[in-house]
Amino acid sequence: MSEAKWYILHTYSGYENKVADNIKTLVENRNLGHLIEEVMVPTEEVMETTSKGAPKLVKVKLYPSYVYVKMVMTDESWYICRNTRGVTGFVGPGSKPIPLTEEEINNLGVVEKTAKASLKEGDIVVIKSDPFEGIEGVVKELDAAAGTVTVMVSMFGQPTPTKLELSDVEKIST
Repeated sequence: MSEAKWYILHTYSGYENKVADNIKTLVENRNLGHLIEEVMVPTEEVMETTSKGAPKLVKVKLYPSYVYVKMVMTDESWYICRNTRGVTGFVGPGSKPIPLTEEEINNLGVVEKTAKASLKEGDIVVIKSDPFEGIEGVVKELDAAAGTVTVMVSMFGQPTPTKLELSDVEKIST
Protein backbone atom coordinates (compact mmCIF):
# COMPACT_ATOMS: atom_id res chain seq x y z
CA MET A 1 0.00 0.00 0.00
CA SER A 2 1.21 3.48 -0.83
CA GLU A 3 2.36 5.91 1.86
CA ALA A 4 0.94 8.80 -0.15
CA LYS A 5 -1.59 11.05 1.53
CA TRP A 6 -3.74 13.90 0.24
CA TYR A 7 -2.58 17.46 0.95
CA ILE A 8 -4.08 20.79 -0.07
CA LEU A 9 -2.10 23.58 -1.72
CA HIS A 10 -3.35 27.16 -1.57
CA THR A 11 -2.82 29.10 -4.81
CA TYR A 12 -3.42 32.53 -6.22
CA SER A 13 -6.95 32.84 -7.56
CA GLY A 14 -7.12 31.68 -11.16
CA TYR A 15 -3.79 29.79 -10.98
CA GLU A 16 -5.23 26.42 -9.92
CA ASN A 17 -4.99 24.69 -13.32
CA LYS A 18 -1.60 26.22 -14.11
CA VAL A 19 -0.19 25.06 -10.74
CA ALA A 20 -1.60 21.54 -11.25
CA ASP A 21 -0.18 21.34 -14.79
CA ASN A 22 3.25 22.62 -13.68
CA ILE A 23 3.48 20.07 -10.86
CA LYS A 24 2.40 17.24 -13.18
CA THR A 25 5.05 18.32 -15.71
CA LEU A 26 7.78 18.45 -13.04
CA VAL A 27 6.80 15.01 -11.76
CA GLU A 28 6.92 13.57 -15.27
CA ASN A 29 10.20 15.29 -16.24
CA ARG A 30 11.98 14.32 -13.02
CA ASN A 31 10.43 10.84 -12.86
CA LEU A 32 8.91 11.47 -9.42
CA GLY A 33 5.66 9.54 -9.84
CA HIS A 34 6.60 7.47 -6.79
CA LEU A 35 6.50 10.65 -4.63
CA ILE A 36 3.68 12.68 -6.17
CA GLU A 37 1.00 10.29 -7.37
CA GLU A 38 -1.90 12.57 -8.27
CA VAL A 39 -2.64 16.28 -8.68
CA MET A 40 -6.15 17.58 -9.19
CA VAL A 41 -8.37 20.64 -9.18
CA PRO A 42 -11.86 19.41 -8.18
CA THR A 43 -14.47 20.62 -10.65
CA GLU A 44 -18.04 19.88 -11.53
CA GLU A 45 -20.02 20.47 -14.67
CA VAL A 46 -23.12 22.59 -14.25
CA MET A 47 -25.79 23.48 -16.74
CA GLU A 48 -26.02 27.20 -17.47
CA THR A 49 -28.28 29.04 -19.84
CA THR A 50 -26.61 31.21 -22.48
CA SER A 51 -27.88 34.69 -23.35
CA LYS A 52 -29.83 33.08 -26.21
CA GLY A 53 -31.55 30.69 -23.81
CA ALA A 54 -29.66 27.56 -24.87
CA PRO A 55 -28.37 25.21 -22.18
CA LYS A 56 -24.57 24.90 -21.93
CA LEU A 57 -22.34 22.68 -19.77
CA VAL A 58 -19.71 24.71 -17.89
CA LYS A 59 -16.90 23.43 -15.63
CA VAL A 60 -16.84 25.17 -12.26
CA LYS A 61 -14.12 24.80 -9.61
CA LEU A 62 -15.52 23.32 -6.42
CA TYR A 63 -12.82 24.93 -4.24
CA PRO A 64 -11.33 28.02 -5.92
CA SER A 65 -7.68 28.74 -5.00
CA TYR A 66 -6.99 25.14 -3.93
CA VAL A 67 -5.16 22.23 -5.57
CA TYR A 68 -5.22 18.69 -4.15
CA VAL A 69 -1.99 16.67 -4.21
CA LYS A 70 -1.64 12.99 -3.30
CA MET A 71 1.99 12.52 -2.35
CA VAL A 72 4.55 11.00 -0.03
CA MET A 73 5.76 13.89 2.11
CA THR A 74 9.52 14.23 1.66
CA ASP A 75 11.79 17.27 1.46
CA GLU A 76 11.84 16.89 -2.33
CA SER A 77 8.06 16.58 -2.82
CA TRP A 78 7.44 19.43 -0.35
CA TYR A 79 9.96 21.63 -2.21
CA ILE A 80 8.46 20.93 -5.63
CA CYS A 81 4.92 21.77 -4.51
CA ARG A 82 5.80 24.73 -2.28
CA ASN A 83 8.03 26.39 -4.89
CA THR A 84 5.75 26.01 -7.90
CA ARG A 85 4.81 29.42 -9.29
CA GLY A 86 1.36 30.45 -8.07
CA VAL A 87 1.46 28.41 -4.83
CA THR A 88 1.16 30.43 -1.63
CA GLY A 89 1.61 27.42 0.66
CA PHE A 90 0.16 24.23 2.06
CA VAL A 91 -3.00 24.23 4.12
CA GLY A 92 -2.05 23.57 7.73
CA PRO A 93 -0.79 25.37 10.80
CA GLY A 94 2.44 27.26 10.26
CA SER A 95 4.85 25.67 7.81
CA LYS A 96 3.87 22.05 8.52
CA PRO A 97 1.46 20.56 5.97
CA ILE A 98 -1.27 18.38 7.47
CA PRO A 99 -2.64 15.46 5.41
CA LEU A 100 -6.39 15.11 5.01
CA THR A 101 -8.14 12.56 7.20
CA GLU A 102 -10.09 9.70 5.62
CA GLU A 103 -13.35 11.44 6.59
CA GLU A 104 -12.26 14.73 4.98
CA ILE A 105 -11.23 12.89 1.81
CA ASN A 106 -14.64 11.24 1.56
CA ASN A 107 -16.49 14.51 2.27
CA LEU A 108 -14.50 16.43 -0.33
CA GLY A 109 -15.01 13.83 -3.02
CA VAL A 110 -11.33 13.49 -3.94
CA VAL A 111 -11.43 9.69 -3.83
CA GLU A 112 -12.02 7.66 -6.93
CA LYS A 113 -15.46 6.14 -6.95
CA THR A 114 -16.13 2.65 -8.22
CA ALA A 115 -18.64 2.27 -11.01
CA LYS A 116 -21.84 0.37 -10.53
CA ALA A 117 -21.30 -2.78 -12.52
CA SER A 118 -24.94 -2.81 -13.53
CA LEU A 119 -24.66 0.39 -15.64
CA LYS A 120 -23.52 0.42 -19.24
CA GLU A 121 -23.87 2.63 -22.31
CA GLY A 122 -27.41 2.66 -23.66
CA ASP A 123 -29.09 1.94 -20.29
CA ILE A 124 -32.12 4.02 -19.38
CA VAL A 125 -31.73 5.76 -16.02
CA VAL A 126 -33.64 8.18 -13.83
CA ILE A 127 -31.81 11.10 -12.21
CA LYS A 128 -32.11 11.23 -8.41
CA SER A 129 -30.61 14.68 -7.70
CA ASP A 130 -31.55 18.31 -8.32
CA PRO A 131 -31.97 20.10 -10.68
CA PHE A 132 -32.86 17.15 -12.93
CA GLU A 133 -34.52 14.94 -10.31
CA GLY A 134 -37.05 12.56 -11.82
CA ILE A 135 -35.90 13.09 -15.42
CA GLU A 136 -35.13 9.99 -17.45
CA GLY A 137 -32.19 9.73 -19.81
CA VAL A 138 -29.92 7.34 -21.66
CA VAL A 139 -26.36 6.57 -20.53
CA LYS A 140 -24.03 7.91 -23.20
CA GLU A 141 -20.68 7.46 -21.42
CA LEU A 142 -19.47 5.84 -18.19
CA ASP A 143 -16.24 6.94 -16.47
CA ALA A 144 -15.60 4.42 -13.70
CA ALA A 145 -12.32 6.03 -12.60
CA ALA A 146 -13.95 9.43 -12.05
CA GLY A 147 -17.19 7.93 -10.74
CA THR A 148 -19.24 9.85 -13.29
CA VAL A 149 -21.75 9.08 -15.99
CA THR A 150 -22.85 11.20 -18.96
CA VAL A 151 -26.59 10.95 -19.53
CA MET A 152 -28.47 12.29 -22.57
CA VAL A 153 -31.59 14.12 -21.39
CA SER A 154 -34.16 16.04 -23.40
CA MET A 155 -34.03 19.81 -22.80
CA PHE A 156 -36.11 22.19 -24.85
CA GLY A 157 -36.75 19.30 -27.25
CA GLN A 158 -33.02 18.74 -27.84
CA PRO A 159 -30.86 15.87 -26.56
CA THR A 160 -28.42 17.37 -24.07
CA PRO A 161 -25.45 15.58 -22.41
CA THR A 162 -25.43 15.91 -18.62
CA LYS A 163 -22.48 14.73 -16.52
CA LEU A 164 -23.51 13.30 -13.15
CA GLU A 165 -22.09 11.33 -10.25
CA LEU A 166 -22.87 7.62 -10.42
CA SER A 167 -24.77 7.94 -7.15
CA ASP A 168 -27.09 10.51 -8.79
CA VAL A 169 -28.62 8.01 -11.24
CA GLU A 170 -30.58 4.82 -10.94
CA LYS A 171 -31.08 2.23 -13.67
CA ILE A 172 -34.70 1.69 -14.67
CA SER A 173 -35.58 -1.99 -14.80
CA THR A 174 -36.52 -3.13 -18.26
